Amino acid sequence: MRGELRRLLELGGAAGALTLPTALLCLVLLQAGKLAPWPAFAICLTGFLTAVLLLRQPLRKLAGLAEDLAGLAAGRPAGGFADALGQDLEQAGRQLRERLDSLATAAEIGALRAEAILRALPEPALSLAADGRIRLANPTIEELFGVGLPGRQLAEAIRSPQVLEAADAVLAGAEAREVEVRLAAPVEREFACRLVRLARPLPGESVALMLLRDLTQLRRSEQMRADFVANASHEIRTPLATLVACVETLSDSARDDPAAQSRFLAIMSEQANRMSRLVEDLLSLSRIELNEHTPPTGRVKLGEVLARVLDGLRLKAEELDVTVALETAADLPPALGDVDELEQVFQNLMDNALKYGRDGKRVEITAALADRILPDVPLARRGAALRIAIRDFGPGIAREHLPRLTERFYRVDNARSRALGGTGLGLAIVKHIVNRHRGVLTIDSSPGQGSTFTVYLPAPPA
Repeated sequence: MRGELRRLLELGGAAGALTLPTALLCLVLLQAGKLAPWPAFAICLTGFLTAVLLLRQPLRKLAGLAEDLAGLAAGRPAGGFADALGQDLEQAGRQLRERLDSLATAAEIGALRAEAILRALPEPALSLAADGRIRLANPTIEELFGVGLPGRQLAEAIRSPQVLEAADAVLAGAEAREVEVRLAAPVEREFACRLVRLARPLPGESVALMLLRDLTQLRRSEQMRADFVANASHEIRTPLATLVACVETLSDSARDDPAAQSRFLAIMSEQANRMSRLVEDLLSLSRIELNEHTPPTGRVKLGEVLARVLDGLRLKAEELDVTVALETAADLPPALGDVDELEQVFQNLMDNALKYGRDGKRVEITAALADRILPDVPLARRGAALRIAIRDFGPGIAREHLPRLTERFYRVDNARSRALGGTGLGLAIVKHIVNRHRGVLTIDSSPGQGSTFTVYLPAPPA
């Protein structure tokens, strides 16, 4: 049908090109007296008739099309011209549908590519729609705030006024915003949060991108250096002063006194060992704090760890005349953890039980499944757990001291702790290792009743 219409236009143009110039030429010659009226009329009539002959058939087809269209409007069956027009319209509609399908497919592919890129980013990231809803989220950020983020409002996932204010500014038209945010659960972490408005929005109506950069390790490294200097200078000062005094005495008044030399050398050895233990514990605590935000993923058989630690302390228990009993549940599953760090935890707790509870002459260690971690701990650390309790029957600890026992260098009895070789860092190390394992440390004690240190570790998935 389009061919017929095109042919009609071409013939109409040809007829016009033939008739109009001929008529104008005859009119000019007639006015100039070069042509008589009758010949001029004959020439114009000939051109007109020629144009009519050229256009007769296309005009007839056009009239037929008009009749067919009028028939369609009246409900009569369509004629050939209307059928041709319908075919042309159907073809045009089919081409339009194909084009729309192609555009929809391209948009879908673009959305899949955007999601793939976002999921491949190693840092936590998500995209936002114009109304503040999360459109896409990668697995790294879902580890922080939980799965099922897409479709939720940003305020439901991240409860930080600074982040929400920066997001509102970017969604309102700002090019970018960057803030630092501290998240408390399950372990305190610090992030640099950068929100950027997209110049070309991602498919799926994502208009802004949020990236989180973990600053925890950097901040803890800075704090570790500051704490190490402060703590080391405070705790090392006393043994160092003792060493200096001994050296001065040996080089002066005790130079020729073998008995005094022997006594002072023993003091120097004791103080040097104390400084060595202190430095070793400070370094160990710093390393643990540095990685505290990253939970371990290994599987540890706690029964074997407890037995191995107890074997290493057998000789000390015999020297102190303390009986140690270990009871491990037969159905105890492996724990998610780091075997070396858990050995350090139970080494410190058993060593403390022997040193401070030796008056009771007995230490009991039990390992079993618990229905759940205590309900007053953060939600992320509730659920089924492994329970390891180390109980001594010594003098116990007054209640006012219990909340501060895991602080660095906090001692209930400074003189006794130093006499027993304690550095004041053992329970602080235990607390940070348990935190890294997403567990809980509880302490129950009363004067005259002994003490029980209990470690809850999350049970692995079934």
